[in-house]
Amino acid sequence: MFSKGVRYMLLSTLFFSLMNVCVKSLAHIPAAEVILFRSIVSLVMSYVVLRKARVPVLGSNYKWLIARGATGAAALLLFFNTLQNIPLATAATVQYMSPIFTAILGIFLVKEQVKPWQWVFFLLSFAGILVINGVEVNVDSFYLWIGVLSSVFSGLAYTIIRKINTQEHPLVIMFYFPLVSLPVVGVYCMFRWVNPVGWDWLMLLLVGILTQLGQYYMTMSYQAEEISKVANLNYIGMLYALVLGYILFDEQFSLLTYWGMALVLLGVILNIRYKSRQNKLQLKASESGNTSDT
Repeated sequence: MFSKGVRYMLLSTLFFSLMNVCVKSLAHIPAAEVILFRSIVSLVMSYVVLRKARVPVLGSNYKWLIARGATGAAALLLFFNTLQNIPLATAATVQYMSPIFTAILGIFLVKEQVKPWQWVFFLLSFAGILVINGVEVNVDSFYLWIGVLSSVFSGLAYTIIRKINTQEHPLVIMFYFPLVSLPVVGVYCMFRWVNPVGWDWLMLLLVGILTQLGQYYMTMSYQAEEISKVANLNYIGMLYALVLGYILFDEQFSLLTYWGMALVLLGVILNIRYKSRQNKLQLKASESGNTSDT
């Protein structure tokens, strides 16, 4: 049987993949407006569940919770803009670079070490981005690099989750996203509002529900397991993106673009596997030291 962390991440990947399809179908709606509806749904769902569970809604680590909300909001705003303007699979590929930035930022926030080989893997992923940028005619370079910036903010948000660890309820961590983002996107939407019509309303509702479910199970996964053990499961979503993009949006790529995507994913996965192996070696060394002491 899979561990809890693995099961949570598999569920999270499925929900996020379906959410991406909904956002892609709302390309005529400003990203900030999509986030407004998503934030309202998240705020209501999180508040109701927290109150029912009698968990303090605002938590106690205010500084880190606000930081998590702000970085998560920035990441989602940038990612939704990317998703609406470049092919689904390409946007997903760029977003999957977030574990790289999680590892780098972990040096400063949670005092994790980055080994020399990991920097090689990081460069491999960036080489993949450069290949995509150079050969894929359907990709706007501006939005491609906006997607990379989105991954930086996602990595920061995930690192903060590790910093908070199990000190806060997962829904408390999630509650701060709409708490921070609603005032910002609300003001923007007052001047750039586009009226949803027909199926738009259902898609907007699903974006909120699916994102909530994806965030919840992702947070639970990162709290139940080390990042290096579960983060690679995110990349199952790449298969979803390729298949759904082809079926629903008729997205096709050149052979070199597929190679670029493969380089991005290869660099990230090698980094995660290397980190997992290093953790196991450190654990064995620690256990061996304890045995010799006794």
